[in-house]
Amino acid sequence: MSDVPAPAPARPRVEPPPRPVAPGLYLVATPIGNLRDITLRALDVLGAADLVLAEDTRVTARLLTAYGLKAKLERADDHAGGRAAELAVEAVAAGQVVALVSDAGTPLVSDPGYVVARAVIAAGLPVHPIPGPSSLLAALSVAGLPADRVLFAGFAPPKSAARRTFLEGLAAEKATLVLFETGPRLRESLKDMAAVLGPRPAAVARELTKLYETCVRGALTELAADPALDAPKGEIVVVIGPGEAEAASPDDVDRALTEALGRLPPGEAAAEVARALGQSRKTLYRRALELKAG
Repeated sequence: MSDVPAPAPARPRVEPPPRPVAPGLYLVATPIGNLRDITLRALDVLGAADLVLAEDTRVTARLLTAYGLKAKLERADDHAGGRAAELAVEAVAAGQVVALVSDAGTPLVSDPGYVVARAVIAAGLPVHPIPGPSSLLAALSVAGLPADRVLFAGFAPPKSAARRTFLEGLAAEKATLVLFETGPRLRESLKDMAAVLGPRPAAVARELTKLYETCVRGALTELAADPALDAPKGEIVVVIGPGEAEAASPDDVDRALTEALGRLPPGEAAAEVARALGQSRKTLYRRALELKAG
């Protein structure tokens, strides 16, 4: 008798059964490059949809064809938003399933669709998110920068003067910044970012999930001079690390303590200001007693 153990029985492939798709508007995230990034729920909804509102019907038609799906397609770009909103409200009110998609990624994130979603919500009809691919989150995950506090700023203005004013408004934010940019504008945009924000750590992610996916990391001043980033093609996301907090001046400390002492005893006031300004609680407690006595 052979001593070789019998192979373990193959584990059955278990997938949650698809649930019936109820009437409503579904905001469906679609792949940002690799078509295999579509989710099972997205396929369920697109397969059940009576109407698909698309930023570009040609792009969405290719996606549907890749998965053997057919659906009635209508445009929902910036020019057709009003009509698309009317179609969506009428269809959902009649008990139909409507899917809203952009060319890539999650609808409404720097993409058309807000007018449609707002109209359906205003009509008191159901709206459901079908989450999935997002270039914003994909770039943030590979940038190697803090992701505990993030500010998404969309596209910066195309002209340098307006762009610098826009960036100056973000300079004080103690958060990682995420912006979208186009290839032809990337070089000048990076120069403006370096001039306004300084040598902050940053990453430029391009063509994420696609064949020529790249992520170039470095200080903004270095990226602004990198020849590899001279008008690259494809979708681009710029991720910029947060600025360093400036040390509070003695006057700032006294103002914060005085305000806190108006509400709290010295010990609690010192603890609150210590957390806010990143300073020693013990030192602030002594100063709080001095201010209280004075």
